[in-house]
Amino acid sequence: MSRMKWLGRSLLHLILLLLAVSLVSFLLVSMSPVDPLQTNVGQTALGSMAPEQIEKLEAYWGVGVTVWKRFFSWISGICHGDFGISLLYRRPVLEVIAEKASASVWLLLSAWLFSGIVGIFLGIAAAAKRGKWVDRLITGYCIVIAGTPSFWLALVLLFTVQLPIFPIGFSVPVGMAADEVSLADRLYHAFLPACTLGLTGISSIAMHTREKVIEILESDYVLYARARGERKILLGHCLRGAMPSYLSIMAIAVPHILGGTYVVETVFSYPGLGQAAVTAGLGSDIPLLMGITLISAVLVFAGNAAADGLYRLVDP
Repeated sequence: MSRMKWLGRSLLHLILLLLAVSLVSFLLVSMSPVDPLQTNVGQTALGSMAPEQIEKLEAYWGVGVTVWKRFFSWISGICHGDFGISLLYRRPVLEVIAEKASASVWLLLSAWLFSGIVGIFLGIAAAAKRGKWVDRLITGYCIVIAGTPSFWLALVLLFTVQLPIFPIGFSVPVGMAADEVSLADRLYHAFLPACTLGLTGISSIAMHTREKVIEILESDYVLYARARGERKILLGHCLRGAMPSYLSIMAIAVPHILGGTYVVETVFSYPGLGQAAVTAGLGSDIPLLMGITLISAVLVFAGNAAADGLYRLVDP
């Protein structure tokens, strides 16, 4: 398949994916039993309001408007580049997403690099010591951590409040101006949530690398290299042979880490896209929730497309 044909096919898949995600997400949100007026205004305040005020609030939150009318109105705005106005923040959706994404990018990048670097070294170590205590220890850790919910691990790390080494909330120091926040401050505040996401992401990368390296160690060309007396088997042959699949699993790890941010950011009160999505869902802020959903779908698709493209690049 030519490069242009592959790009065209990927673009078509992206458009179909976004249409399907938009339709399903909008229908699910419309079926929510949450009453936006009672959630955001309160039953007591509603009881003291005049009928005219309640009608204005219902019009603002879209109460009484049919699902399909709201959907087609929203999708027509998306086609013109207008994601709407956030009902909670009273600001353009793209502006809110850009602000929240600036905080999440440090968390996602730190967790992604941490899981990728530690995962490949653990996988190679387990394969090199296959059947020994090192392999059993690493494999046992991966099996246990793969079945551990991220929110439980986040709650365990929250107990570090007894050892005040790292902050347990927010993405920057409280009371500090935005222009005074340094890169070290952002990484310092992202340490615990990044560790949570990174520790849960290590298992799949390590186990995948282990199986691939074992497969390469049992191949004919590695046996021939051993017969010639070569010493740099792991670095010279195994690491190079496992690199295509490693790059693929690293790209596919992006949606896994992105999905974990919704829980981890809520536990650590980290003001990123994950916490904004939860707040929008609980507050019936449909424009913001749908905007974050579409952005997340694009990132997931980009991760899978990057995995496919990297595999074609390193192994034509």
